[in-house]
Amino acid sequence: YALGASAIAKQGALVQQVNAIESLSNIDVLCTDKTGTLTANRLQFNDIYPLHGASADEIKNQLGDFVRSAATANKTSEAIIDGTPGQKLPPIDEVAFASARKWSALAFDAPARRGVYVLGAVEMLQKYLPSADADANSPLARQVQHWSDQGLRVLLFAYNPEPSPLHNQHDEPQLPRLTPLAVVSLSDELRAQAKETIAAFQELGIQLKVISGDNPQTVAALAKQVGFPPNIKLVSGPQLSEMSPAEFDQAAEEAAIFGRISPEQKEMLVDALLRRGKRVAMMGDGVNDVLSLKKASLGIAMESGSSATRNVADMILLKDSFAALRPAFNEGRRIIGGMSSALFLFLARVTSTTLVIIAVTMTGISFPFDPAQVALTTFTVGIPSFFLTLWAKPKVLRDTLLSDLARFIFPVSILNMLFGVTIYAWDYFRVLEGLSQPDIPGRLKTMFESYTGVAYGTAEFSDAAATIAAQGSLSIFISCTAFLLILFLEPPIPFFLGWRRNVSSDKRPAFLVLGLFIAFQIIYWQPLLGSYFGILWKPLPTYFGIIGLAVIWFFLIRATWRMHIFERFLGWSTPDPD
Repeated sequence: YALGASAIAKQGALVQQVNAIESLSNIDVLCTDKTGTLTANRLQFNDIYPLHGASADEIKNQLGDFVRSAATANKTSEAIIDGTPGQKLPPIDEVAFASARKWSALAFDAPARRGVYVLGAVEMLQKYLPSADADANSPLARQVQHWSDQGLRVLLFAYNPEPSPLHNQHDEPQLPRLTPLAVVSLSDELRAQAKETIAAFQELGIQLKVISGDNPQTVAALAKQVGFPPNIKLVSGPQLSEMSPAEFDQAAEEAAIFGRISPEQKEMLVDALLRRGKRVAMMGDGVNDVLSLKKASLGIAMESGSSATRNVADMILLKDSFAALRPAFNEGRRIIGGMSSALFLFLARVTSTTLVIIAVTMTGISFPFDPAQVALTTFTVGIPSFFLTLWAKPKVLRDTLLSDLARFIFPVSILNMLFGVTIYAWDYFRVLEGLSQPDIPGRLKTMFESYTGVAYGTAEFSDAAATIAAQGSLSIFISCTAFLLILFLEPPIPFFLGWRRNVSSDKRPAFLVLGLFIAFQIIYWQPLLGSYFGILWKPLPTYFGIIGLAVIWFFLIRATWRMHIFERFLGWSTPDPD
């Protein structure tokens, strides 16, 4: 995980939670906003469309006064200020923009400007308009549709000539009836590499859902420009609010574009996707995104986002780089792919050792492993796990991981137990019988005394010598089978196909096995090293006999996997482990 976090940081994403690495590997839905994903959030004032014969210059002056007089500014107001003339005027009341409302309003009562002025989403202001302007065939609606189809952000600028209060007696925002003045459009620059990044997500099998506060037609038009399909399905926030829970969940799964979405609906969409069994990553930058980020399987924040959002996020995109997500997802899948191989090796070793210990103990023979032999796991599990993780290719963990582990571990462990107990018992009783002979060579007496620390002729000598000899034979066999398991997990040639169905294009694991086997031979043939690792030197016939049993084990386990014997015995299906 630490190596993965470091590699992902180099790609432009900071991992804040360790489990984010695992989450990265199995995400299948990425929910994000239009801004910062499809577009660069560099808004520019485009044009206005005056309504009811109003003067374009006068409307621009009114609009310029409105945005300059607001208490707070945002990207939208800054773009309008750059494109319109105007002056700052003192309002008598104000309703600031909020994501839930999607409009802002100012009330003026001065000679220079009088009345209530509102700027916001057309859909949210329709109920305050005359019926003729709210009609789907009105000039207002046609112009909104025209600009939305071009991917422009569209707002409605409306007013009421009377300076009425903007808050009721409960201090809740309220609006009077409104007369539309103009449709306002703003353009946003498409984000660099957006098309390539979205194509990369499609290759990874990750479904992208754009959840925005903007008009859904606008978002869809931009999405099509960067590679979304032409028949993309879109849903608006008002439509979602009228759906039943079942319809809501279905829309959340099927649609890819969600427009005019409130913060509450964003959280509900994440919940709906999770209920449908999806693993959801959520991107956000504002305080309103905090709840949806916490609900998601993986929360991703922009570096420029609010501190609250960054604090709850599992990962932060440095420099707000959406393009950094693709290598981050790839790296997460690569790490988990390598760790899954390490998991197979580790659990096979643990289960085999456990079964051998139980079986040997039941025979009444001494304990089958010496503590010094635990160090051999460095060569059979530790080093292979490290390099398999380092060299792994991106891989999605399947829902069948547990059954795959069972299919791999139990045949290996059962065969290891049967062969291991046989080898241990055979060598134990063979040495025990040999030591009972009167003409034991002095060299053997000295060797056994050196290994056991027990003097020849004592009651404990024969059992101690037979035990250490049998333990060494068992460790040689278990180590050889562990090396073979690596070749089954990463088969370099078709001969090793059994667990996998395809030959690995990466030959480094095969060379790793060769190197580890050579290192094991050096340990075995050097008495000092062999003593350190608890392996007693054996006559060549005995040693090659153990190697021969490992070869027989190889063909048996390969046949077990190829013929699906374990699955057939239990009546399981036989999915392809690749």
